[in-house]
Amino acid sequence: MNPEANDHRGTAGAPRGELGFWMCTALVVGNTIGMGIFLLPAGLAPYGFNALLGWTLTVLGCIALARVFARLARTYPDADGPYGYIRTHLGETAAFLTLWCYWVSVWITNAALAIGVVGYLSALIPPLGGVPPAGIALALVWLFVGVNLLGARTGGGVQVATTALKLLPMAVVIVLGLWVLASDPGAYARTLPTTPISFSATLAASTIALYAMLGFESATIPAGKVRDPGRTIPRATLVGTLLTAAIYIAVSTVPILLIPQAELAKSEAPFVDLLNRLLGAGTGRWLAAFIVVSGIGALNGWTLLAGELTRTMAANGAFPAIFARTNRRGAPAAALIATGVLATGMVAMSYTKSLVDGFVFLTTVVTAANLPLYLCCSAALFLLWRRGEKPKTKDLLVLATLGTTYTVFAFIGVGREPFQWALVLAAVGVPIYWLMRQRRLKAVGGAG
Repeated sequence: MNPEANDHRGTAGAPRGELGFWMCTALVVGNTIGMGIFLLPAGLAPYGFNALLGWTLTVLGCIALARVFARLARTYPDADGPYGYIRTHLGETAAFLTLWCYWVSVWITNAALAIGVVGYLSALIPPLGGVPPAGIALALVWLFVGVNLLGARTGGGVQVATTALKLLPMAVVIVLGLWVLASDPGAYARTLPTTPISFSATLAASTIALYAMLGFESATIPAGKVRDPGRTIPRATLVGTLLTAAIYIAVSTVPILLIPQAELAKSEAPFVDLLNRLLGAGTGRWLAAFIVVSGIGALNGWTLLAGELTRTMAANGAFPAIFARTNRRGAPAAALIATGVLATGMVAMSYTKSLVDGFVFLTTVVTAANLPLYLCCSAALFLLWRRGEKPKTKDLLVLATLGTTYTVFAFIGVGREPFQWALVLAAVGVPIYWLMRQRRLKAVGGAG
């Protein structure tokens, strides 16, 4: 049996057409804008104007990568997402190891989001302060496993609603920034950052910004459930990435210019401090509700992706066939439950150490695990151009070069430790890949 014979097929029995343009765009925006945006200005504050330069590099790089994914989706509309793109051009082994690393990052992200929501939820609803935080985090994980067991359309609908709500505080910050600019332009010059411009600082800031942008590829993962994927996925990926980038740059710039650098760097709630400064003490408290909405919206979106990615890998023989089966609503039930169990284990492990240490660890692993996907998809586009399987247009080569260059730049920026974690994750997947390959070969031999 030719292992590439079914590269471009949709999954048998998986209903197509459940996710349209707006649901896919909401996946991109909702998964990218999670909890990090509410702390991002404080994380970037020590870098001063280097943060804005870093954002420029990151946005340009992510737009290039978004176009890589969009072009692959347009070229292979029937492929079941990135697994099919990579398998076609780089082979089954590269596809498995790349998506294995990404798959691990997805359910780790779910654990991190659930943990992050708990703190704000307890502040919003004081009686929850007496409930063990690990119990609340686990309840959130399984709540959204349940939502997505009702089908991709239900999960997508929740995503559209929560994405719309999470954009409201972003709009408030942007409008306030414009209001200050119109009423008192000098305010933007009174507390200018003093950190000198340097390449190293720009590189460090761009790495922080890159972590905030992870998820722009979200529309390509559930390709088997997307309506008119050759048109919908490219449009949603590009529109979602551009919208997210514009929001991030705007809401990061306002506090950097209006709050003194040293004060902003120490802030645990930059947007709350900004609203209190501009509108009066106490006015920023309502923001906690939107932070919770933002977190649970991202948790819902990443849960949907966790199930679809697991189903895709099972449909391609990388995981046991049971994970490719869908329930009567078209949801990959076993896949969703399995990733819920894994996220549960990660939540339990995270509460054995300090919250800060736990988040630093999770952030490092997630960042490392995403980069191989970006690199391999860029390489797949380059091979598509080189082999001449489609018309050799210059944009294929340009996009592949830009995507590869930026990913290598990102690997350098994140440093040695995340790179080592990426190697560790890939190594853990090797025996699983070997076992599944042997199982398929035996099945083929027995059938022959």
